[in-house]
Amino acid sequence: MKDYKILIEGDSSVLIVFGDTISPEINRRVTAAVQLIKEQRIEGIVDMIPAFASLLINYNPMVISYDSIRRRLERILKMDVRGEEGRKRVFEIPVCYGGRFGPDLDNIAAHAGLTPEEVVDIHSSRDYLIYMLGFLPGFCYLGGLDERIHTPRLSSPRLRIPSGSVGIGGSQTGIYPMDSPGGWQLMGMTPVRTYDPNRAEPILVHAGEYIRFVRIGEEEFEDIRARVEAGTYQVTVREGEA
Repeated sequence: MKDYKILIEGDSSVLIVFGDTISPEINRRVTAAVQLIKEQRIEGIVDMIPAFASLLINYNPMVISYDSIRRRLERILKMDVRGEEGRKRVFEIPVCYGGRFGPDLDNIAAHAGLTPEEVVDIHSSRDYLIYMLGFLPGFCYLGGLDERIHTPRLSSPRLRIPSGSVGIGGSQTGIYPMDSPGGWQLMGMTPVRTYDPNRAEPILVHAGEYIRFVRIGEEEFEDIRARVEAGTYQVTVREGEA
């Protein structure tokens, strides 16, 4: 059964739409499609941009025509584009919560009717699926935030949120990969750089992978930050059950 649509997006892009809801199952199909298309090495594809339930493909019309790329994609999408449900790759991101690193932790706790300690326990108790990257280089749109700690954005956004800040905005949580304005409520900070233009791979993670926040203290934060600066720190990555 055909459960996708291929749409024209301008004169050099096509959009594959897999659904109209946000769900891990649909997002796995997006991730699987990206991998299958990469394996085919289609000449003329310039870039692929996965989103929650769709995949934008930019191509060079001087190399491949719309009709040709559509035919190639339709053949690929006849394969089992459902993705792996058994295994997942999890990046363990250390976070120092509260205090100078998380000035809004008390606000989040008050809104939830919980203690700050309970909020941290909830936030660091699960693996978050990376649905897509966007807004800023390396900014992850994560799924799976516990409803108990959903928190409205600030009424007045900050002009500058420091790189590495971990926050909550509505039903989502995430990491600011660089200094940026923003309205999310800040609960902590990681010394890990999810985006570093000087690395061989500037963006640390990819859509379809997972993040787990791991609580650390201030002393460990400073130790990791020094190792990050020296280029000797390696993020722990584990394989887990999806």
